[in-house]
Amino acid sequence: MLGLMISSSRRIAELHEYIKKGEWQPEPDSTFFGQDLHHRTLGIIGMGRIGEKVVRRARLGFEMDVVYHNRSRQPEVEQNYEAQYMEFDDLLQHADIVVVMVPLTEETTGLISTREFGLMKPTSILVNAARGPVVDEDALVTALREKQIFAAGLDVFDQEPLPANHSLMRLDNVTLTPHIGSSTYATTREMEMCAAKNLVQALQGDTPQDLIKELKD
Repeated sequence: MLGLMISSSRRIAELHEYIKKGEWQPEPDSTFFGQDLHHRTLGIIGMGRIGEKVVRRARLGFEMDVVYHNRSRQPEVEQNYEAQYMEFDDLLQHADIVVVMVPLTEETTGLISTREFGLMKPTSILVNAARGPVVDEDALVTALREKQIFAAGLDVFDQEPLPANHSLMRLDNVTLTPHIGSSTYATTREMEMCAAKNLVQALQGDTPQDLIKELKD
């Protein structure tokens, strides 16, 4: 998540290709300029466990201000990280970086589309590591192409793998990764152990520690 934020703000993927093409000029100018993360405002849509981890790293690592929108308020996050709850539209208008962390449901499909991009700043960055259909990809392509927003970082897509002829492939102001948010050896091992522990708890007649909210009733 932070990798997508850093790459999008500092244009790392774009400038990586710039160098590989042999286009680097000896005297850098504003052509190379990106944006700082330090002291910017991070907006989290969907403050679950992952969202809270992102907030912790952004707040403590980059001293970012944090605003969030969620179905319910999160007092501990507000207290621990000075996060401020905002209504959905207010967050889009206020945040410099908008990170989408909601589950995919009928309500969240197309959550970020033309209207929402119209509310965001032209300097803002969108990061989606939730599910592809949460963001309207056609509207996103238009927003990036017409500079309605500064950049985007995407780890998820409507269709995976992303087709080679997709319009996102032809844009410079987007960082694309192949749905690898949890793809490390350590994280995969931890996920496997977590699944095993939950299975054992269920077989013993106990409530699994990570049972989703919808199944607790």
